[in-house]
Amino acid sequence: MTDSEIKHSGVVLSIDGQTARIKILQTSACAACKAREMCVSSESQEKVIEAMMLEPLQIGEKAEVIVREQLAWRAILLGYILPFIVMVAVIVVLDVCTTLDETISGTIALCSIAVYYLVLRLFRKKIQKHFSFTARKEN
Repeated sequence: MTDSEIKHSGVVLSIDGQTARIKILQTSACAACKAREMCVSSESQEKVIEAMMLEPLQIGEKAEVIVREQLAWRAILLGYILPFIVMVAVIVVLDVCTTLDETISGTIALCSIAVYYLVLRLFRKKIQKHFSFTARKEN
């Protein structure tokens, strides 16, 4: 069984050994919509991704950045689902175990998310080892 892949087109900015820095245009789902000019919710932004080259690439060449879909789901878990669980757990614990005002409990819960993201940032090098991008020439 093979993992499905998520692919983005980009341009090679630089090469260092087997690693290429590739600029991609990350777009929201709305960016492909024909009515995006009339809508304020369509957005896109440029990102620079470091990817292991599957084949030799040249600076300025169009390339395809690939990541396994399983890794994308892991990123969603770390970035969105776990912080939500932390926030809800903190609210429940504070509500059950203390007599704090709801606004104070809510503020502490929001601060717990900030602490969660701070810990995530501190361990980013370790986490990055599990997230790998690959690149090849665009077909």
